Amino acid sequence: MSQRRMPSDPPDDPRRPWTRAPKVRDRRAVKNVRLALICGVIFCGMVGSAFAFVPLYRAFCQATGFAGTVRRAYKAPTTISNRTVEVEFSTNVRGLDWDFEPDVPNQIARLGESKLAFFKVTNNSDKPLTGRAVYNVTPESAGPYFSKLECFCFTNQTLQPHQTAEFPVVYYVDPRFGTSDDSEGVKVITLAYTFFPAQPRKGSS
Repeated sequence: MSQRRMPSDPPDDPRRPWTRAPKVRDRRAVKNVRLALICGVIFCGMVGSAFAFVPLYRAFCQATGFAGTVRRAYKAPTTISNRTVEVEFSTNVRGLDWDFEPDVPNQIARLGESKLAFFKVTNNSDKPLTGRAVYNVTPESAGPYFSKLECFCFTNQTLQPHQTAEFPVVYYVDPRFGTSDDSEGVKVITLAYTFFPAQPRKGSS
């Protein structure tokens, strides 16, 4: 009587592929572990990026003027154009018992000319409040050309109960705006501020 050979008898018979299944499974297990490790590293990177995204995005917008974000400048242009543009001011408050308004509703600025504007803020509450102003310009195409040399929006502002303060802004519109396609048909630029609650710095009263 002949004896039947079981598939597991020949350890490495190339004519019987099932004899190589354990090795294939081992290789697949290694690949799965490697894939799981890669996915874990990517996930951790995504979580870390999420915490860093907001300040990086803000820095990117301020450096490029993206999405109408006003750029911060450290020196005024050396060229002043004869072309002018009207700059309107818009103010809002969210979550603070403050009054916030510009001293004047608008200004006429020559391209490249440094302009000074003041904004009046009053704390109507019976306690100190700290706020931070966020800002942008419209139309968004003007963002890369609108820059600030000084602004209360660069830092948190704390007002004592019923205190009124005037905050200055020094800004200019780049002379290149006059020769850019972005300026076509643009006669008015709106600079908008919104104050939101913020945490006071340590040591501030």
